[in-house]
Amino acid sequence: MPPFEIHARDPASRARAGVLHTAHGDIRTPAFVPLATKATVRGLTPPEVEALGFDIVLGNTFHLFLDPGHELIGEFGGLHEFMGWRRPIVTDSGGFQVFSMGYGTVADEVKGRSAFGTERHGKVLSIEEDGVTFRSYIDGSERFMAPETSMEIQAALNSDLALVFDECTPFHVERDYTARSTERTHRWLDRCLDWQEAHGPPEQLVYGIVQGGVFEDLRVESAQTIAASRCPGIAIGGSLGAEKEQMYEVVGWTTAVLPEERPRHLLGIGEIDDLVRGIELGIDTFDCAMPTRLGRHGMALVPDPERRWRVDLAKARWRMSDEPLMEECPCSTCALGWTRGYWHYLLRNRELTGQRLLTLHNLAFVERVVRRLRDAIGAGTLENAAAAIRGGDAP
Repeated sequence: MPPFEIHARDPASRARAGVLHTAHGDIRTPAFVPLATKATVRGLTPPEVEALGFDIVLGNTFHLFLDPGHELIGEFGGLHEFMGWRRPIVTDSGGFQVFSMGYGTVADEVKGRSAFGTERHGKVLSIEEDGVTFRSYIDGSERFMAPETSMEIQAALNSDLALVFDECTPFHVERDYTARSTERTHRWLDRCLDWQEAHGPPEQLVYGIVQGGVFEDLRVESAQTIAASRCPGIAIGGSLGAEKEQMYEVVGWTTAVLPEERPRHLLGIGEIDDLVRGIELGIDTFDCAMPTRLGRHGMALVPDPERRWRVDLAKARWRMSDEPLMEECPCSTCALGWTRGYWHYLLRNRELTGQRLLTLHNLAFVERVVRRLRDAIGAGTLENAAAAIRGGDAP
């Protein structure tokens, strides 16, 4: 049986619904992947995450390499046993963290902000053919990560899906640097696959990563290179542009030339409108910090596209509000019946209860959005479901 099966397609777009089979269970696609960056979805237990309807979480190779170390996690039997999550896990490669330490996030690039400021230890020292030398953000020690190192860490974590080590090029660099970087990522791909085939868990599915920045010819060439490789899955990474329309264009170039039979993952993208458009463009899985990060900072996801589907409950305007968090929301957080005035009080005082339960609400919101779109593909009603969500319909 192939690892990925497509059960339904939308005739008006590239959207498809299916199942990705892994050693720790099936993943219904399209799917959103909550971040368990440091071996936990912050604020929630594994049973709570599973009860929300999620089939898979993402562990961060870079952070777990630095603390507590992949050797220790391996001694516990891998990441599933270590964190108590018995369903599928995907691990990233560490390449994005290299990019972030060197250049910051895409928002940092576009706005001209420094990556960290002056108080952080973390810093890229060199990016060379052998790998990347950097200073740990934890203690300032010099560390090294090569393609083989990344795969060794992910083997010890025993993740179901592993991503190859790549250089995530920044948005502002010129085409020539992006081309050279993308070629190096392709060479690193071969090294990752060679190491995994010789030493990695046989049931681990490896994803190659399409790079190429915002240049169509480089994206298409990279997509074709990854497609011609031995990778069972394909991820789309790197800087996708400064604006949403440019991101959609870059993703569209890529999915247009990818093989239909392999699963596609879009790295680091998860805003509500991006999920809708990404699914229409043929993406199968997404990961993003958005729903959990917003919850920790007092923002709840609500069906309000004019305000980017969010409400900031920490703002003073909600101090006396008796409105519910979200009308007719079926999640367990909203079942408590708390007013926005009470939420404001909790968040203003940084009560962990408020942050935790907002995280749960936000993840439940995202899960319902993706489930509604997945079901609509099977029912042949994706166009209507996508328009309803874009128009502010509650999932």
